[in-house]
Amino acid sequence: MQRPFSDPTQALETVWGYKSFRGQQEDVIRTVLQGRDALVLFPTGKGKSLCFQIPALCLDGLTIVVSPLVALMHDQVEDLKALGVAAACLSSAQSDEQNSEVRRRLHAGDLKLLYVTPERIVLPSFQNMLGRTKVSLICVDECHCVSTWGNNFRKDYLALGTLKTLFPGVPRIALTATADPHTREDIIRLLDLGDAEVFVDSFDRPNIYYEIVERSNGRQQLLEFLGKFEGESGIVYCLSRNKVEETCNWLNEQGFRARYYHARMEPGLKAEVQEAFRMEEGLCLVATVAFGMGINKPNVRYVAHLDLPSSVEGYYQETGRAGRDGLPSSTFMTYSMQDIVQRHRMIEENVESSDETKRIERGKLNALLAICETVGCRRTAILSHFGERYAQPCGNCDTCRNPVEQWDGTDAAIKALAAVYRTGERFGTGHLIDVLVGKVTEKTEKFGHTEFPVFGVGREHSVQTWQSVFRQLLAFDHIGIDHGNFGAVILRESAADVFKKRCQVVFRKDKTRADRRSSKASNTAANSRAGLSDADAVLFERLRKLRLEISKDAGIAPYMVFPDTTLVAFVRERPSNEREMLNIAGVGETKFKRYGDHFLEAIAD
Repeated sequence: MQRPFSDPTQALETVWGYKSFRGQQEDVIRTVLQGRDALVLFPTGKGKSLCFQIPALCLDGLTIVVSPLVALMHDQVEDLKALGVAAACLSSAQSDEQNSEVRRRLHAGDLKLLYVTPERIVLPSFQNMLGRTKVSLICVDECHCVSTWGNNFRKDYLALGTLKTLFPGVPRIALTATADPHTREDIIRLLDLGDAEVFVDSFDRPNIYYEIVERSNGRQQLLEFLGKFEGESGIVYCLSRNKVEETCNWLNEQGFRARYYHARMEPGLKAEVQEAFRMEEGLCLVATVAFGMGINKPNVRYVAHLDLPSSVEGYYQETGRAGRDGLPSSTFMTYSMQDIVQRHRMIEENVESSDETKRIERGKLNALLAICETVGCRRTAILSHFGERYAQPCGNCDTCRNPVEQWDGTDAAIKALAAVYRTGERFGTGHLIDVLVGKVTEKTEKFGHTEFPVFGVGREHSVQTWQSVFRQLLAFDHIGIDHGNFGAVILRESAADVFKKRCQVVFRKDKTRADRRSSKASNTAANSRAGLSDADAVLFERLRKLRLEISKDAGIAPYMVFPDTTLVAFVRERPSNEREMLNIAGVGETKFKRYGDHFLEAIAD
């Protein structure tokens, strides 16, 4: 077995090539090394993994890591092996021979970290297999999966509350990047972490640019967004499997290199696509939310949503897969009233959900709608949801770069609500807008709505504006959707305050297509080359090509050779010898021995 490091900083520099810890990392690590439990709530990209990987190398024994996804376990194990760390996993995705070899190494004491699924760790047979192995630390990764409030709830995680009893005296560390206050309470209660020290870092991801737009032509809007990321890797999320496949095929027709991923694919094909995304550069992956939890690829430069996610937690987690290396990255989402109606319908029609669960899910959706419709800073609204105050506008979201106009919509809101009331709360927004703008249709005539006082009272506004009005009224919870009545709009209790003018209604003014075109230029491409001169960008591309060649020969992902941040540092600092290269963040002793000379030669040339 690898000899334990005597000091965490020594392990950090020797193995990972970093001189100092970031944020609260060192405090977490020293807490665990003192034998105490810890709950770590750090956003993606803040180095959560080091909080248990470094203690694993400093403790005289085995660290067990509980992870929800087999693909994620394999990815992290390969990353550690590339660093020279003795890590392995037991999983159903491996052959019997491979799992037997892991067991042999376990019994021989040759492993420092062993990754397993939550189902496996609570099995008596697994605990018996540990035999005389000294377990020094237990890590529960993606611990938000234990909570029904959290995104990606997993029933298998509920059994992990017994770990304290199963492994008495062994410190436990639970980590997640996605946890609002309700989810945090659940994690502590269900994992029996009442005595754990809680570490909460800022949920802000300052390198990520947020953009949310109302959908006019979803595909064209996506095309304009993707045009800024030539040669970069990214993810496009869609709600349905059919839309995933259709969007992927269309992107390939437009000249992009795209693959698709969803839960109904054959396991072999899913594994192939995951591996392609991990190993290749410049691949666009079109997927449902079945892809991505805990994704280990640091240089995902963009994440786009063509449909509305289900919650702020889901949106934050999915967009958080961009820019884990800290370099500039962008997110983009289009949505419409149809998305909102569909999401509400999915909540109401889920026969497995209790009334309380549906209430929680409606609240989550409404919180996301409030962020979509905000006239203020997107980042401020997102962080506020997680209980964090952001002092000033961020300057790195669409509403900060292109401030949104507001208008007093009280009269328009009263007209819209009156149309709902006068027509009996029986119709969807399409028909209600026809009534408001005075459009004579078969339906408005059939129900006699052309004779109603509200018919045509909203001719001063366009159909697009009325769509925005109804969307924002829904976000404000002045109206709701009755899915038992084919998506009819109904009035909420607060509608009475609007009718009686006890409150002012202020709407955001949606941008016209011309406005969107004129503001595009300000949203510069966010990629690995940002901030580099033309000459430096040429060297960066040369080093990236060298990295790809080395990774193919070694059978590992390019970022496992060196991440983009390290390549950028090579370009800026131009190391000419071993000492200078080892001083660059991300270059540890093992990686220098394997790859250092190749990059020194390329830089010198």
